Amino acid sequence: MAGFFKLERVSLQLRIFLSMIVLILIASILMASISIIQFKNEAKDYHQERLERKESAIKEHINYVLANTKYALTTGNLRYIFKDKIHELAQIHNLEINIYSLNGKLLKSSKASFSVDKDAPPIPKYIIKLVQSSIDKRYVDIKNINGVKNRSSYSQIKDAKFKPLGILNIPYVEDDGFYERELQNFLIKLGQVYALMLVIAFGLAYFLSTYITQSLKTISDKLSETSLTQKNEKIVLEANSKEINLLIRAYNGMVDELEESAVKLAQSEREDAWREMAKQVAHEIKNPLTPMRLTVQSFQRKFDPNDPELRQKVRDYSETLIQQIDTMSAVASAFSNFASMPAQQNETLNVVEVVELALDIFNEEYLHFKSEEKEIIAKIDRTQLIRILTNLVKNAIQSIPEIQKEKGVVVTVTRRGTDVEITVADNGVGIEEQNSPYIFEPKFTTKSSGMGLGLGIIKNIIENYKGTITFATEIGKGTCFTVTLPILNS
Repeated sequence: MAGFFKLERVSLQLRIFLSMIVLILIASILMASISIIQFKNEAKDYHQERLERKESAIKEHINYVLANTKYALTTGNLRYIFKDKIHELAQIHNLEINIYSLNGKLLKSSKASFSVDKDAPPIPKYIIKLVQSSIDKRYVDIKNINGVKNRSSYSQIKDAKFKPLGILNIPYVEDDGFYERELQNFLIKLGQVYALMLVIAFGLAYFLSTYITQSLKTISDKLSETSLTQKNEKIVLEANSKEINLLIRAYNGMVDELEESAVKLAQSEREDAWREMAKQVAHEIKNPLTPMRLTVQSFQRKFDPNDPELRQKVRDYSETLIQQIDTMSAVASAFSNFASMPAQQNETLNVVEVVELALDIFNEEYLHFKSEEKEIIAKIDRTQLIRILTNLVKNAIQSIPEIQKEKGVVVTVTRRGTDVEITVADNGVGIEEQNSPYIFEPKFTTKSSGMGLGLGIIKNIIENYKGTITFATEIGKGTCFTVTLPILNS
């Protein structure tokens, strides 16, 4: 199981490469094995056929001797008939020849050092029975002696009338030296050929595995970059594989569906945000309506034309109503500012100069401005840039407690490649961890007054410019907001 999981982690390219190499190795092993088997079969067939040819030739020669002998053709006379002829036959055919009686007793042998006596081993009875029972009256006995295969053929010697006279035995030792040398030479040549093929196969397997997986690598890279929060690019690639082309089309279809889902999700989120905003605005408007109603009802009950303090009471009632009306007006203005952003009036301006001038409206001595460059030219709406900056600086100032002795707000403008980066850092109380995810939500605020629309508004402005706003905070040490805007905007 461990090996299986390790194999699962191997890349597809390496798997294809190893598979091709293994197939070539298996093919070479199979080829060598088949060749060895083929050589052995050829050697076996050769020895079998050679023994049959030799036996046939010797029997023809024996029949000739029998036809021209002066002795009567009986089993007992075979030793006299072949007394001298058996050595001649053995020399002619280059084989040992033994002649036995029908009951298996040795009558004559071509061995020079062997004499026929009572100690000569007879033919085993089972061999005699096999010779007699076979159709062609012949049997070949095969034995391995000291690792060498020995064949020994037994067949009947017959007269002209096909009457059995004796048994002819021809021992035959298989000499495979020639075939073994041929096999060795063949295997050496085969090894050389396959070694060359293996080198070529390594290069070919690497090329093919890379070629096959190249399209998959492209798809994998695109899949890893795919996100619901960004514009996803389709794969423009025509692979040579039908399956990979189907995969590419499936991915491109998924990108279209993902984009549609993103649009629907964004629309749904906007609708939800506006519903929440409507509830918040309705709540904020209802708050001043209650004291206004109570004030009017109190005035109706206590109205007396003859009251000497009537003028003063009318003035007090009026001031109360005006104060509540101003509160409602502020709520309506804040909602209007968030709901209808003014159209961008982009102009080419010096960001460093605009930011520095925007800070002049603040009177805090601990507010400082820094910039490594005196001029960073960008195309952006001056009013919206000032709105971003003043909102962040105002929040930074308000985050520092009044009782804090050492206060500091630092605004920095820096060029970052094709972007301009504006940071607003303070040493205030910081943002609680549980509040961090909601900082840019339209209705969220940690202040005792206001609707919390400021950061939501500037985030909307920044994203319209395809920029980003992030923050880093530490409780008790302060917060740093970072705004990044493209220098060139169309």
